[in-house]
Amino acid sequence: MADPITRQLDSIQSMLTRGQRNLRMERHSLILWGLAGAGLFAASDLVFTAEQIPDTASRAVAWLLLLAAVLGGTGFADWHLTRRVKAARDETWSFIHRQVVKLLWLLMAVGTLFTFATFFYGGAYMLCTVWLVMIGLAFYVHGLFSEEVLEWTGGIIIAIGVAGLVARLPFETMKWIAAAVFGIGLPLLSLLLDHGRARPFLVRLGQSVGWTVAVLAVPLVAHRVAASSLPPELPVTALADYRAGAAPAGETIVRLPAGQPVPVKVAVSGDLFRPAPDAVLPLTLDRPVEILLRDGTPTGDLRLPGEPWQLARETRWISIPWIRARLDPTAGPVVESALVVDFHGHPRN
Repeated sequence: MADPITRQLDSIQSMLTRGQRNLRMERHSLILWGLAGAGLFAASDLVFTAEQIPDTASRAVAWLLLLAAVLGGTGFADWHLTRRVKAARDETWSFIHRQVVKLLWLLMAVGTLFTFATFFYGGAYMLCTVWLVMIGLAFYVHGLFSEEVLEWTGGIIIAIGVAGLVARLPFETMKWIAAAVFGIGLPLLSLLLDHGRARPFLVRLGQSVGWTVAVLAVPLVAHRVAASSLPPELPVTALADYRAGAAPAGETIVRLPAGQPVPVKVAVSGDLFRPAPDAVLPLTLDRPVEILLRDGTPTGDLRLPGEPWQLARETRWISIPWIRARLDPTAGPVVESALVVDFHGHPRN
């Protein structure tokens, strides 16, 4: 008698569980959204760049239209396939499912608007974190009503995004982590769906650890390979010697001495101040710096003598923490600001 009663109790518990988690994440949804997100991150350095569209406003609108087209097209394809699958299973769209879908689109709209706003207000270094937090929240909320594994994965994605921002990872690294979360993590997550079955804690923990390792392994290994591709060790040429001769072809390392003036030309435009094409901010190097040139053009890679190279694609060491205006009784109107240039990438306010 014990076995039939136990089976009945298990059946009742299973029905209660299905009643609480009455949504279902379709595998094709994860694959579609994963490929779309990974494609957008991977193509961010190839399409609608500053070289292709110099005007910031035009470039922002182009990216807005691209995001709307990709997300809208992916959403339509997902809706069409989901409707066919539900019809084959003789299922309907529940009220909770519709509300969760509205929340998902709201989160994607927030991410899209943030991306658009970064062209005008800055903060692009937080772009990957924002999108990871948005997709993590989407999975976590969906998992509350469907798959328990989605809750775990959503929390991990949020943690990855926040940890990358706290650790001040370079944007290039965060971009490939975000691409891996979408392109590798979401299709892999589709294989972990178990239709809402309850699993022991250790099983969920093992799934989460394995998923996290799979998602982070590829971008971190790629980052290590990129970091190992350092500029070659070449003879260092003094600035005076470089200026005395013609710019050689190929790669050259030039040392700028301490005390070297570095005028920063500022292009002033807008409708408040007169255009000033000759506005110059006079700066002076406080320590010697070695820069890498390729065919006479700086690549953006530089280093302090005796220290490792700071690669241009991973550098974020310039910040303007504040700017304010005041009216001085003697000097008249004055605009003050702070320019922080920390070579090691940790700006101090």
